[in-house]
Amino acid sequence: MQFAIPAVLILALSGAFSLRFKYVGFAGALVASALMVVNNPLLLMVFVIALLNLASLDLMKGFLRGVDYTLVGLIFVSTSFAFYSQSLAFLLTMFVVASVPTYMLVMASDKEIRMEVGIKYITFMVVATILFMIGAILMVHASATSSMGLYYLAFTMLLLGLAIEVGAGPFHEWVPDVFDSADPIPVSVIASIAKFVPFVVAFKIISSTYMGGDVLILITGIIAVASMFIGNIGALTSSKPSRILAYSTVANMGYIISTLAVALYTEYVYIAFAGAMLLLLTNSLGKIGFFVGIKEDAMPKIETYILSLSFIGIPPLMGFWGKLYVLASLVYANLVWIAFFLVINSAMSVPYYIRLIRIFEDKKDFRKLAGYLVTVTAVLMLITVVPPNWIIESSRILMKYLAIGGV
Repeated sequence: MQFAIPAVLILALSGAFSLRFKYVGFAGALVASALMVVNNPLLLMVFVIALLNLASLDLMKGFLRGVDYTLVGLIFVSTSFAFYSQSLAFLLTMFVVASVPTYMLVMASDKEIRMEVGIKYITFMVVATILFMIGAILMVHASATSSMGLYYLAFTMLLLGLAIEVGAGPFHEWVPDVFDSADPIPVSVIASIAKFVPFVVAFKIISSTYMGGDVLILITGIIAVASMFIGNIGALTSSKPSRILAYSTVANMGYIISTLAVALYTEYVYIAFAGAMLLLLTNSLGKIGFFVGIKEDAMPKIETYILSLSFIGIPPLMGFWGKLYVLASLVYANLVWIAFFLVINSAMSVPYYIRLIRIFEDKKDFRKLAGYLVTVTAVLMLITVVPPNWIIESSRILMKYLAIGGV
């Protein structure tokens, strides 16, 4: 992270000049993000997600001009910090830094500022941030003072804040409306690169402060399973692609939240973390690809099949390995009941992903950039044809930075 300060300065300068010269913002975001890439395959994959987000922004002509590139670059820089920081204050700052840019992005549009949907989104995010930050601070304090009652309260606050932030059920009320009303390209940013920091920070805080107690595991498991069912039932009963993808996000967040129950078992946390990161990568690639398709009202057939089958969890696609690692960590931690519901919900998702395939039937020609973006997202889903040992090794390396200093 030795290039952190130059990266932030580059973002600040390029963001200012992008108001006059749009692609200065793109260049600045690209350079700043490249400076933050370290020798870690996981962070490199997140960098690729950021590049896809940057490229997809060129499909719209929103009021943000070139500042939107700077905002995506800022989210990636904060993500890089979050992976390696061991300071609670810094982690919470990165949580805010990764969230605030999405406030502006969600209001961006080709035609007009989406003020109504933006206000709704911002309201939920502010509540989520307050709950998460207060919960995190109280968890650290309760751990230091061995106050179990306070810790239970703080843990619940942090989990609620996280659930609202990422759109997990039953605290997902903003997700369908925002996904359906906002411009598809900013939504793809919110559904992809912006999801990493909340989970990384939550993993670190929970793993560093955990004081024991089956009640906490039960609470985490209930929210995870509820999110799975709410998301899948919502997607099964939706017909618009944007709402199907909104509810599939709710379900996917449930799968990932289940890994936080395993974070309470330090011996299996690296497997859970690897599964969570692979599912986040799968969710990111799929959402970028599909929302570009919604923007263009078309999708290449082969790419649509690959993205949908990866979401379902068909081997050897990325989605399969993500779910496999999550299931393995749940079984190792003796949380078989959560694993059982995860398998059931994966089966429930098949019909609506098949429906997405039928909706996108090469309706028309679309811009070359859009076609390239969709193809890249599909190809990246295939990198796990070779078993992804790199994600396990990356997780082991990042475990060195899991503990928060002073806790």
